[in-house]
Amino acid sequence: MLFAVTHRTVYTYPAAASMSHHVTHLRPRETTRQKVLDHVLDVNPVPSVAVPHDDYYGNATTFFTVGNPHRELKVISRSRIEVTPIPWPDPASSPAWEIVRNACVKDVLTTDSEAGEFLYESAFVPLQPAFADYALESFTPGRRLIEALLHFTARIYHDFRFDPKATTISTPVETVFKQRRGVCQDFAHFGIACLRSIGLPTRYVSGYLETLPPPGKPRLVGADASHAWFSVWCGALGWIDADPTNNVQPGDRHITVGWGRDYRDVSPLRGVVVGGGEHTLAVGVDVARL
Repeated sequence: MLFAVTHRTVYTYPAAASMSHHVTHLRPRETTRQKVLDHVLDVNPVPSVAVPHDDYYGNATTFFTVGNPHRELKVISRSRIEVTPIPWPDPASSPAWEIVRNACVKDVLTTDSEAGEFLYESAFVPLQPAFADYALESFTPGRRLIEALLHFTARIYHDFRFDPKATTISTPVETVFKQRRGVCQDFAHFGIACLRSIGLPTRYVSGYLETLPPPGKPRLVGADASHAWFSVWCGALGWIDADPTNNVQPGDRHITVGWGRDYRDVSPLRGVVVGGGEHTLAVGVDVARL
């Protein structure tokens, strides 16, 4: 699959902001199943400083500063990405989930384990017995990890309702669990909290998903949005992705931008603004199949 992705962000201020500093996570990652053919980042006003670099987790980022007074900031990311479908391992071929959990605990104690970094609490992901209890309904004794993961993902899909008005990015996972509704970021954070609570390294994945219109209806430009799912360490099989919002394993319609402990590590755009007052924000994403 070949996709063109356009991600537009517009900040509007009631008064002039004298200066602003920002960090973006907008360039998709290079992975075994994904190749970035080209990427352009347009910022208006033109930044006085713009420095691309890779963050701690290897995600492509850009730090920029707008040094002149401005009442509007536009950030437009344009990418062309080639996505190659790679079949996921047979669930029956995965080890029992306790084997992976015990090996990760041992690795954390004896080595500098990459997977072990995703075992702990983070800003948006607390660990609690209630989350472990929810996960253990799927991760029964001796069950194959991927089989348990698919069952767990399906339960989130059926137990929770997608409701964009129910939460904000700062809504605690405990609240999402209680009200059983939210958006993809909430479902990803909840899934991560559950899996880390039973000792399985799990990371947050940020990206895009091509959405298809209902039969007979035209595709709406800008109807797509940033998406989120999670990825679980499965020992020798590596990282296995799961999308609880859609109850699928990500395939050739999922585009990965970056991964980290939670949303804070890979938010598309964040920063500090001097002056300007309370801003308004408009975001639009378009994922077009070429």
